[in-house]
Amino acid sequence: MLAQEPGRYLALGDSFTEGVGDSSKRRPNGVRGWADRVAEALASHAPGWEYANLAIRSKRLRHIIADQLEPALAMEPTLITLYAGGNDVMDFGTKIADILAEYSFLVSRLAQTGATLVLFTGYDVEVAPLLGRLRRKNHAYNDGVRAIAAQYGAILVDYAAFTAYQNAHMWGPDRLHMSKAGHKYLAAQVLDALGVPHTITAREKRKASRGVRQRAREHREWVTEWVLPLVGRKLRGTTLGDTLNARWPEPVRVPPKKGLKKLAKVSAGSTRR
Repeated sequence: MLAQEPGRYLALGDSFTEGVGDSSKRRPNGVRGWADRVAEALASHAPGWEYANLAIRSKRLRHIIADQLEPALAMEPTLITLYAGGNDVMDFGTKIADILAEYSFLVSRLAQTGATLVLFTGYDVEVAPLLGRLRRKNHAYNDGVRAIAAQYGAILVDYAAFTAYQNAHMWGPDRLHMSKAGHKYLAAQVLDALGVPHTITAREKRKASRGVRQRAREHREWVTEWVLPLVGRKLRGTTLGDTLNARWPEPVRVPPKKGLKKLAKVSAGSTRR
């Protein structure tokens, strides 16, 4: 359970926490995400909460340790959420023992702050037979995360166990990142784990059934629009996060009404002037 008084919430990680899949043109990097929603709910429940989000898409554990850890410690947070390691798991040739060693180091440093620490397992995304090879690796990663969470007394949000994500409506067009509905559902799960009241709801929609030809066309489009560009970036050694900055790099006071949307609007107006 989280203390009732306001504090400072810090979100760390990669695209999962940056908010990819939950588009919002007026917000930094063009996304909103579950972490923004959590910050807004915290401020609505107990006005005065501050929030920073250092997560950037495509980052591996080594990047998060190098670029996000020390700034995070300097901010003296009272609540930290961390999702990290999913990109490392999906990289071919990486070893689970090395991934968990880096992850454990990161968690140990964050735990020393005394902040409430929230960790996440990783979901088995069903996108293609090729990625099915990584399932066993992901299961080993999840087992490691569960053990590390228990070791450091962290709150575990067992994302891998949420059956709601078996619904295709919870995923974006790239089939790897959550949709808006998926982000809303996860925000509610995090707040529930923290014992924070909220009004977030995510509707359980079902996509209409499609014929064989339509499914085949959608698969071709997915390969063309998402898979091939991803392979190309890997071959070039580039990522989508190379030119991006953290969305909320410094703690901001979250308005209890209209939340971060209000801050983003004010910031955009200042930039235009």
